[in-house]
Amino acid sequence: MQITDQHIAEQRATSLLRRYAGLAGEDLLRSMIEHEFPGRLAVVSSFGAESAVLLMLVAAVDPAVPVIFLDTGKHFAETLNYRDRLVHRLRLRDVRVSKPMPQDLIAADAQGDLWRCNPDHCCRLRKVLPLQRALTGFEAWITGRKRFAGGERAGLTVIEAVDGRIKINPLATWTPAQIAAAFTDAELPHHPLAAQGYPSIGCVPCTSQANGQPGAVRSGRWSGTDKTECGIHWPLNAEA
Repeated sequence: MQITDQHIAEQRATSLLRRYAGLAGEDLLRSMIEHEFPGRLAVVSSFGAESAVLLMLVAAVDPAVPVIFLDTGKHFAETLNYRDRLVHRLRLRDVRVSKPMPQDLIAADAQGDLWRCNPDHCCRLRKVLPLQRALTGFEAWITGRKRFAGGERAGLTVIEAVDGRIKINPLATWTPAQIAAAFTDAELPHHPLAAQGYPSIGCVPCTSQANGQPGAVRSGRWSGTDKTECGIHWPLNAEA
């Protein structure tokens, strides 16, 4: 069901933007889930510091929408426990765990320390390739990215086309205050590491506490390097 031609996908994204550019959050999700891509889209969630908000909004529309979780084998135990807690709390019905292929790890990361010398390739093995497999059969996918995270995310649109699929970013225009208010209003549980200074949470070896820079939401990811993204949001031809 993938829209295999990138040009066609870009035309579709342009058309959708004209129709829905003024929507965000649950309103945009309802249009995408119920009208534009019924049964043909999935959510990709890290079950990280802010993930509960997006998952809550999706569940409010349809808790049976597939949720893809990339189990890299390097997650904090707190993240795995938080995932299970949110799944139960939000009554998510179709959470799919996608893992790296054992043969890929044996060939390129048998010792499990590829992240030390080549974090881009580590991310490719443990996140990018598993996501490609998990998205097979879907025309669109939903992300929790937000402009205020900065970097490559600062110019996000709510709808885009990447690799022949439509990508939906319903929280792109949300502010930190809106995210905080959603947690409070819905009494959502916080990721246990958030209160310990981890505003963005990924794999254990490549996640540290924030460095204190104002607005540096992702400053604790791949600290000390110029890497800011794992690669799942890059076009395939842009992979490292």
